[in-house]
Amino acid sequence: MTDATTHETAKTARTALRVHHARLIDGTGASPVDDAVVTVDAEGTITYAGPAATEPPGPGATPPVRDIDAGGRTLLPGFFDCHVHLAYAHRAHPGRRGELDPVLVTYDTATRLRETLDAGITTARDLGGLSAGYRTAVETGRIVGPRLHTAVRIIGHTGGHSDFRLPDGTDLTGGEMATLADTVDEARLAVREVLRAGADVIKICATGGMASPYDQPEDEGLREEEIRAVVDEARRHGGTPVAAHAQGTAGILNAIRGGVTSIEHGYGLDERALELAGERGVFVVPTLSAAFTSVDKDTMPEYQYQKKTRWAGITKENISRAIERGARIALGTDAAIAPHGVNLTELGHLVALGMDPMAAIVAGTRASAELLGLADRLGTLVPGRTADLILCDGDPLTDIGLLGEPANIVCVVQGGVVRKGPVLPAAPAVRQP
Repeated sequence: MTDATTHETAKTARTALRVHHARLIDGTGASPVDDAVVTVDAEGTITYAGPAATEPPGPGATPPVRDIDAGGRTLLPGFFDCHVHLAYAHRAHPGRRGELDPVLVTYDTATRLRETLDAGITTARDLGGLSAGYRTAVETGRIVGPRLHTAVRIIGHTGGHSDFRLPDGTDLTGGEMATLADTVDEARLAVREVLRAGADVIKICATGGMASPYDQPEDEGLREEEIRAVVDEARRHGGTPVAAHAQGTAGILNAIRGGVTSIEHGYGLDERALELAGERGVFVVPTLSAAFTSVDKDTMPEYQYQKKTRWAGITKENISRAIERGARIALGTDAAIAPHGVNLTELGHLVALGMDPMAAIVAGTRASAELLGLADRLGTLVPGRTADLILCDGDPLTDIGLLGEPANIVCVVQGGVVRKGPVLPAAPAVRQP
């Protein structure tokens, strides 16, 4: 079999599907539907999603239909993770990917892609370090993983959060993680360079960060005029969205005033920033998994540990207020800083800070699809949308933590193709204590 044949088979290995005996949470925020059916045509498009009692009769002559008995499990849209770093192992420094041989790095990255998909993430946005080749590899069926948007490299200033160079100028990432820009003209050039490399989204650093040795989260990154130049250059090239790493309040305000699409982390969001973000429709991707699940004095540099512990309370207060004020929140974990393959634990963090479980599910589905400009295709289980869906043991509306345990994600369908499963028609399991 030729490579071309292999790729085509992977792209089209789908049949019509019918998922029945399910409890449907469709991602729109509507109430769940018990004893629901979702049907999918051979092209991977949803044709019906609703109560079994009102399911329309199928046409007289149909292609083979794969029938999946959900066994009373919960059926949801495939989730998004809008902030990952898939080219890096958990807690790996950007200059040390774990393996020095690029072939081994590629295989390790492919493994992380698969783990992320199996966790229920059918679409991911990588915000630094991932070549656009991985996006193409998924699209063409060379590997299996979430469909990808990638920033390729981060744009920041010398000595800032994205500067991984040693004092002698040696770039520990080999130029794969960041492009430095210290003037307005350099910022424009950096945008052109990452777009040339295949970026779907521009990632900038508007503040310092937790993991960078040379700065603090309160420090400002790119100046407002530089951010404006980045946004303008992205607009001139197809309206490419701009995501801003922004933790401290001053940099968050610079980023919002500069016109970015999303604030990543947003730990220093205050009332002024929330009001301005609301006025301009800016998304917030809180990455609480990175803030709360990776604080380990024994495995991280002292400077990083001190910053994280100092900011933990600030983060809880400000993100809780953002949730209360109805900020436009999308789901992101900062996986690599946080563990890979357990992405939906982020939902539990959102709920712990005051978000309703249904609203958290919407943040990880419909709202995230809106952020990535994919809401006309993905994020909800309604007729005409692409069939990305998952089946979960138990009821996540009463125990949101169920979704964070990959063993409870018993089936994953991506574009009409069953990627994980099939499901046996057994009674739903109960999460182990």
